[in-house]
Amino acid sequence: MPEEFFTEKSKDAVKICDDVYWVGAIDYKIRDFHGYFTPHGTTYNAYLILGDEPILIDTVKRGFFGEMLSRISSVVEPEEIKYIVALHSELDHSGSLPAILKIAKHARVIASEKCQEFLKLHHHNLNLQVLTVEDGTTLKIGNMTCTFLNASMLHWPDNTMLFLHERGILFSSDAFGQHLATRERFSDQVSNDVVMYEAKKYYANIISRYAAVVTKKLNDLLSRNFNIEIIAPAHGVIWRGDLKGILDAYLKWSNGVPEKKAVVVYDTMWGSTARMAHAIASGIMSKGVKVKVFNLRSTDRSEVLTEVLDACAIVVGSPTLNNTMFPTVADFLTYLKGFKLKNKIGAAFGSYGWSGEAPKEVLDILKSMGFEVIEPPLRTKYVPSEEDLAKCQEFGTKISDMVLSKTA
Repeated sequence: MPEEFFTEKSKDAVKICDDVYWVGAIDYKIRDFHGYFTPHGTTYNAYLILGDEPILIDTVKRGFFGEMLSRISSVVEPEEIKYIVALHSELDHSGSLPAILKIAKHARVIASEKCQEFLKLHHHNLNLQVLTVEDGTTLKIGNMTCTFLNASMLHWPDNTMLFLHERGILFSSDAFGQHLATRERFSDQVSNDVVMYEAKKYYANIISRYAAVVTKKLNDLLSRNFNIEIIAPAHGVIWRGDLKGILDAYLKWSNGVPEKKAVVVYDTMWGSTARMAHAIASGIMSKGVKVKVFNLRSTDRSEVLTEVLDACAIVVGSPTLNNTMFPTVADFLTYLKGFKLKNKIGAAFGSYGWSGEAPKEVLDILKSMGFEVIEPPLRTKYVPSEEDLAKCQEFGTKISDMVLSKTA
């Protein structure tokens, strides 16, 4: 594949408000974003502020430089860019930085000290002239006033936000993003169900590990009393209009507030563990608790995690293979463990032939995550009988009782 390629017929900048344009790129083809399943692609958002001294905020993934350059050129000569703000050094944001600096030869890079450090590690031999900013630094650039906010660990140590006072825009870096490729640029142009699901999935798989940081940073942001009218993230659509929905959602997710919901996730060899899974789910639903059932063979782990995020209980089923848990279950639990989710009930089950170690292994991992576990795990030998399935229903009822108690 060539280094530069276009994915859009129209490569014009999109006006966000007076003097501010989206000049990013749309990636319809990407399906894996460092282990996160992206069936709807993504965008790499770069923004251009056309004040007295043009400012470019972030760049795009390297292969999309031509698309970004075309959009910039539709509103200003790229050589006229005076400043390039790097809010984050990851290559989907800074990949085209060397290329744009070859054109905007006199542009100065603005970045936090940590971002400057990381940029040099990503782009060796790049002679960066960096103006370093700290949390709360306010710069008057021409007729525009920019305040920089430390957003460390949302989701890298170098993440920074920028608030543009004259236009009420928060350039939020990775926070509030979604992996969603669409020609519509604004949240009110896309179904709310779609954009909120993608925001939730993004939060679950990118941000949730740092939930305590999210709560702290959001409270700090809101305490500054900025008149935020638009939130422009690094991926996905731009939030405008009523921002309460996405802000409230982030506060809810970061505080770990569980819903009356359980997630049953499993894999199966001959269908026995699957039968157990559905019987357990039936027991959970009998008390009015919402339940989602996922077969790991046909559902990506990032989609399961999205539902686990606000669930009160996770119930994991595995057959025993070679005296251990099934590979797909081990993969999912390894992934889940990295997110340090709190306020969860954990349970395990599975069918086995003669040894049956898998359910206990699963439960031990859930316990190591700090979940409130139900012991012992539920096991069935070979094909579950009607009596076995009745026990599965009872197991599900016990789980639902715990969920109702925890969410009362």
